[in-house]
Amino acid sequence: MSHFQLPIESPTLIFSIVLAIILFAPLLLNKLRIPHIVGLILAGMLIGPNGFGIVLSDRSFEIFGKVGLLYLMFLASLEMNLLDFKQNKTRGITFGLLTFSVQMILGILAGLYILDFSIIASVLLASMFASHTLITYPLLYRYGVTKQRSVTITISGTIITDLFALILLAIIVGIHKGEMTGWFWFKLIGLFASYLGFIIFTFPRLVKYFFKKYDDNILQFIFILSLMFLSAWMAEIIGLEGIIGAFLAGIVLNRYIPKLSPLMNRIEFVGNALFIPYFLIGVGMLIDLKVLFNGIDALIVVATMTVLAIFGKWLAAFFTQKIFKMNKNERQMIFGLSNSHAAATLAVALIGHKVGILNLDVMNGAIILILISCTVSSFVTEKAAKQLAVEQHDDEEMSIDRQNERILIPIANPATVQNLVNLALLMKDPRKKSRLYALAITTQENDARGLSVASKLLEKVAQIASAADTYVKRISRIDVNVASGIIHTVQEKDITEIIVGLHQKAKIVDSFFGSMTEGVLNGTNRMITIAKCSIPSSMFSRIVVAVPAKAELETGFLLWVDRLANMTRQIGCRIIFYANKESEESLRHVIKSQKYNIRAEFELLDDWDELETLTNVVIADDLFVIICARKSSNSFSPAFEKLPQQLSKYFSENNIALIYPTQFGGVDSPLYCSLDDRL
Repeated sequence: MSHFQLPIESPTLIFSIVLAIILFAPLLLNKLRIPHIVGLILAGMLIGPNGFGIVLSDRSFEIFGKVGLLYLMFLASLEMNLLDFKQNKTRGITFGLLTFSVQMILGILAGLYILDFSIIASVLLASMFASHTLITYPLLYRYGVTKQRSVTITISGTIITDLFALILLAIIVGIHKGEMTGWFWFKLIGLFASYLGFIIFTFPRLVKYFFKKYDDNILQFIFILSLMFLSAWMAEIIGLEGIIGAFLAGIVLNRYIPKLSPLMNRIEFVGNALFIPYFLIGVGMLIDLKVLFNGIDALIVVATMTVLAIFGKWLAAFFTQKIFKMNKNERQMIFGLSNSHAAATLAVALIGHKVGILNLDVMNGAIILILISCTVSSFVTEKAAKQLAVEQHDDEEMSIDRQNERILIPIANPATVQNLVNLALLMKDPRKKSRLYALAITTQENDARGLSVASKLLEKVAQIASAADTYVKRISRIDVNVASGIIHTVQEKDITEIIVGLHQKAKIVDSFFGSMTEGVLNGTNRMITIAKCSIPSSMFSRIVVAVPAKAELETGFLLWVDRLANMTRQIGCRIIFYANKESEESLRHVIKSQKYNIRAEFELLDDWDELETLTNVVIADDLFVIICARKSSNSFSPAFEKLPQQLSKYFSENNIALIYPTQFGGVDSPLYCSLDDRL
């Protein structure tokens, strides 16, 4: 019976209880329409030392909770669209300054005139109000609104207000201890600047080297987490909280981890399934409702802290809404996300109490504030997320009415499978859960070895795609030749586009593209992308696109623009179009009208014969995309006959993608209509 004594000390049983809470709390509370985040906090409160005493808040909760908090900040920064961040940085900085200053004013006034605190204690109390933690951020995944501008603004403001609050904590503690010397300011400013420079300069280079050398997703996952924790530890070394370091690591590594990638899927899964829930349960274990009955003074402190902290966050969100003319749902999203107080607030309270600036009532008030603010935040955030999801869906309905995309990847070479699948994941519509189609073909019915190799290749494709939460329909067929097999599959499965690897010449009489690719080009009018990539697709620094004259007149113009825009947005890189004036104008119109929100640049390419001049433009880490044309199409010219020689002579060492757009008689969808039809 000793195994069932309370509190439970068995690590195995403790972990089992935590997993049971993570599993059943959302299932039970969803029926009551209570956000599962509140359920995890309440469960922690009930099983903890201040509840039924089932489990003590031991070292495991401290470690897993800290990891969960760092994970939370890291995920928030990885999810940010850096272009959106740059476009909304003024709004984000404004909100950060507003939420910090409003709370500082309210906190100082409350400390001085309601709670009768000293000026130092009042400033520290105000810094507790100013900081917040993005506890409700995981709710946004369920509604697909992580890219909303209100979310980006709140995340930007979070790092600013938390940074100011934690720096203020360091200054106040320094004043209290009498340490305000030149060395103190050197540590605060000089070391932070050095740390920031080190992260920005070193981390991207380490990632590029590691990703090029090792393509194993598990190794990449461990490497990325190592960098995140290193950044958090370095932030703590110079006197800041680890959450600042985790957030900065996410910002720096953001563009190397596409949203639709096996690596990102692993990062999100591990965090949302284990570490973040563990952190929320640990927060609940700190809550002690008995402090509400410790006398009228304690009750006044708790009530003052709770009311002013929540009201101040709403006021900052209200001012932000009015200044930038945002709607009510965006205001509620900003308020909901920024209202939850946890990590930074608790850090300020603990340190302030430890050094003797804040009394025990404030410490207890901080615990109750965490419970109430997180509860309010969960309900407000979920309601706002639902409304914004409806608005987002309406906006998408007004854009291109995309049919169900069906991307086919014929495979034969094990060395190119990884890059072809990753390319397909980047090009597909990230908002759709559409499947990929993988095709392996054998040309002899009784070729047991060929069938075995095909089966292994298809399994590898499925593993790569499933790691990115994408289903693959595996197709193995026997046909007279590979080209015939691809064409028949296109017809049978109503394939919209094909992605193949560039043919490697085996004989001197071979053509540049190979008989298979040429056979497919002649046998189908669907879009075909022929790719050769020597580096992982997430490592592309730019996408350089050569566009022939009259490309905008082709049936598949909108489709290839859409695919390249998806890739650019996923990677977070620049895309540079080289085109004539007429094509440039059409490209600008499509990119603007479809609200792709990508970093698109345009350069003049008047004569297709000048293609080889781009050798001075395309560098090793670029993807060079050439928009080609089939014979008899509007954009075809005799200059295309020289393309194989130009590629072999001038671009043999570059990453290349040749796109043959859908031609005359494509499937019946606005994506396949000419630009003239849309206009």
